[in-house]
Amino acid sequence: MTVSLFDTRVPAVLLRIDRNPFHHGTLGAVRSLGRAGLDVHVVADCADSPVRASRYVRQVHAPPRPGAAADEIALALRRVAARIARPAVLIPMDDASAVAVGRLRAELAPAYLLPTLPAALPERLADKAELAAVCTALGLPHPLTLVPDSAAGAADAVWRLGLPMVAKWSRPWLLPAGSGLRSTTLVHSARQARELYGRTPDAGSALLLQEFLPPGTGRDWFCHGYADRSGTVRGGGPGRKLRSWPRGAGLTAVGEWTPNREVLALTTRLTAELGFRGVFDLDFRRCGRTGRYHLLDFNPRPGAQFRLFSDTADLDVVRALHLDLTHRPLPTGKPRPGRTFVVENYAPLTALRPAPAGRELAWHADDDRGPGRELWGLWSRHVSHRVRTRLHRPAPAGPARAQPRVVRQATAPADDTGDTPAARPTDEKASSL
Repeated sequence: MTVSLFDTRVPAVLLRIDRNPFHHGTLGAVRSLGRAGLDVHVVADCADSPVRASRYVRQVHAPPRPGAAADEIALALRRVAARIARPAVLIPMDDASAVAVGRLRAELAPAYLLPTLPAALPERLADKAELAAVCTALGLPHPLTLVPDSAAGAADAVWRLGLPMVAKWSRPWLLPAGSGLRSTTLVHSARQARELYGRTPDAGSALLLQEFLPPGTGRDWFCHGYADRSGTVRGGGPGRKLRSWPRGAGLTAVGEWTPNREVLALTTRLTAELGFRGVFDLDFRRCGRTGRYHLLDFNPRPGAQFRLFSDTADLDVVRALHLDLTHRPLPTGKPRPGRTFVVENYAPLTALRPAPAGRELAWHADDDRGPGRELWGLWSRHVSHRVRTRLHRPAPAGPARAQPRVVRQATAPADDTGDTPAARPTDEKASSL
């Protein structure tokens, strides 16, 4: 009889406040933990999500409403804990959940097992403006970032940053469902910058405009991991973003596990100096001229493509979290360089090509066919709805002219890309689908 590495008496609870029905990272966590023999409870809106069809979901629970106050979130989680009636490992799967759980850690114990870290740290890292300050304090390269205080100021940022430039909402977890706003957008004109600024009341946080570091072969990187109770990074690795959606400023549609000592060293240094504990997902872009890696995002929760980093011992970040918090030893496996991760609804042709080093699909799995079967009908209806919404969306009006303020000076020079503003590429297409 095989003895499980896991304490199967301790269930896992996945929390996602964001209403995105196509969050494939949630399904990845359900499958990874369910295959380990754990009861997996999902606190998320799965009514129109392929996740609901997974055979590994023990039970789906109603999530807190988007924008819920901390006491509402705590109440919802206490209700789930009462139904489960035993301690569980709680895993936030989006920024809103990670921020809320960070604030509520003391209140949620002992019903939930959680990493020990400063309560405000997840919020500080998830906030794009605060992350710029972190990079300044630690001397990490980060793109030049401006915070306009008017629509005219957003347009004027073109003269500092050039085109295209990157637009981000400081606290993307506050974006309301159905608004059509994305956390990151490539801006190709002053008019587009003005229009985005006009959506600030809808977004719920400040608009940031950043210098665009052009993508290219070998420039887009991410690093996933789990910082255990001792601070040692386990269960992840560095990877290259081969395709993104939207192109140049979106999620990973195709990723590859690729060794990179410099990215690993930056990641280890950053988590150690911050005293971070738990699961993380970092995004980097390498400058084409200097070769330096600029930190773009620090997500204090599992990245959607975390299953790319399943090593030869079948260890990934959510398994590492559960083992560590239940005081079980973590198995030592070897990396699987060249392994790929493909999100089929964003890269359907790539999903059909050979993968000699191994591949994980976001939705389709031989041992869990339900989500893959449900994906395409739900996705077609989703895209049709988004297209209709966009066609009927009125153009926002912009306020008075003012100059943007600078959040920070990039560690690298403002022309770190090696291109003048006029010469930077403008053929990347941003989409809100």
